[in-house]
Amino acid sequence: MSNLLSIIILSYNTVDITKRALDALVASLSQYPLFQAEIIVVDNASQDGSRDMISTYKKSFKSTHISFISISNIENEGFPKGNNRGLHNASGAYVLFMNSDVIVDSIHWPRLIQYMQKNKNIGALTVKLQLPNKHIDPASHRGFPTLWNSFTYFSQLERLTHIIVPLRKVFGGYHLTHLNLNKPHMVEAISGAFFMAPQKVLDEIGGFDEEFFMYGEDIDLAYRMKEKGYDVMYYPRFTATHLKYQSGLQNKQARQTTKKYFYDAMGIFYRKHYAKNHSFLVNSLVNILIDIKSTI
Repeated sequence: MSNLLSIIILSYNTVDITKRALDALVASLSQYPLFQAEIIVVDNASQDGSRDMISTYKKSFKSTHISFISISNIENEGFPKGNNRGLHNASGAYVLFMNSDVIVDSIHWPRLIQYMQKNKNIGALTVKLQLPNKHIDPASHRGFPTLWNSFTYFSQLERLTHIIVPLRKVFGGYHLTHLNLNKPHMVEAISGAFFMAPQKVLDEIGGFDEEFFMYGEDIDLAYRMKEKGYDVMYYPRFTATHLKYQSGLQNKQARQTTKKYFYDAMGIFYRKHYAKNHSFLVNSLVNILIDIKSTI
């Protein structure tokens, strides 16, 4: 029987958390013995023993309905390229990109697939991705970073007007704060930490854009899906926990590098999707503001 779902996990220096994520994922999938799935772990040249752990995990892995594939990169290729490497090896009709710091809580995998099969216009879907404090991971429920949405977010207008319900739709577009988090609905973008899509849509779109290195590639992929007419869904019937900020933040230099990637991604996304719609003056101002934000 062919795989219904390929789950791609990109690992980078998160040995203990990756092991925890794998254990939770396997335990969850094992509840449905007729559900065919494969787990593809791509290690991005970790230096903390992750590769040895993954190799040992693979050798001891036994299942009649879940297969386990491991890929070890010789250098850190970044988030998009690393995930695309997993995608090239995926055989499932559906693909889930899942961070190594995401712990599956309560997911009925057959029902989740059935929901996507029934709603054939879905290009991407996320479950309710929550932080350890049970609040939603804001990156998983997003609007596109238009000039207005970005302005209201970085100026704190989204946060300051959050308690005034009628103003949420005006000032809360960056995180779509006007929408009910307890009900399924369409959003504009979701996080790459739990990004599920039909394989055929990913083939059509071309996977993640490898011009990005870290951050922004998930929003870009959702944007390109929307351009093709696909829906991006937030589906809170099931949940997962995102521990967050576990890779690349071990020291000050690593944090500064990560910050650079974040603002570089903002610039790439703006130039790719928005610059053509604005004047040279506006584009210059946006680039200056991104450069300033990246240094403070």
